Amino acid sequence: MNTLFEFSLAISLAALVVLIHYEALRLTSQSLIHLHISPRQRILVIICAAFVAHLIEVALYAACYLTLDEVFGTGNISGLPVAGFYDYFYYSMVTYTTLGLGDIYPMEGLRLLTGTESLIGLMMITWTASFTYLAMEKFWKLH
Repeated sequence: MNTLFEFSLAISLAALVVLIHYEALRLTSQSLIHLHISPRQRILVIICAAFVAHLIEVALYAACYLTLDEVFGTGNISGLPVAGFYDYFYYSMVTYTTLGLGDIYPMEGLRLLTGTESLIGLMMITWTASFTYLAMEKFWKLH
C-alpha cells in the first residue's frame, strides 16, 4: 500500500473518530440539561452514551480493516484465521483499548493504521474518563 495513502487514511480516521466522540459527548451534555432524572441516572446516561460512541468508533476501524484486507488486499491480519466482520471488530476492539492480545496481528499496510488506532483509542478513553469525572463532580453534590 502507498505510504501516503496509509498516512492519509490514518489521519482521516483519527479526525473522524474525534468528531464522532466530540459530538457524542456534546449531545449527551446538552441532553442532560433537558432530562428530569436523578443524578445517578444522569451518570448512567453519560456512561451509556460514551460506550456507544466507543463501539461506533471501533466498528469504523473494523470496517476499514475489513475493506482494506478483503476488498483491496492492501494488508492483512495474520495469526488465527480471520473470517468476517466479527473478527475485524474483535481485532479493532483489542487495538482501540490497547489491550493487544497478539492472537491476531497486522501485516503490511495495516500496521500504521493499527498503531494510530491504539493512540486515538487511548485518547478517546481518557477523554471519556475526564468527561465522566467532571460530570460526577457536578452531579455528585446533588445526591
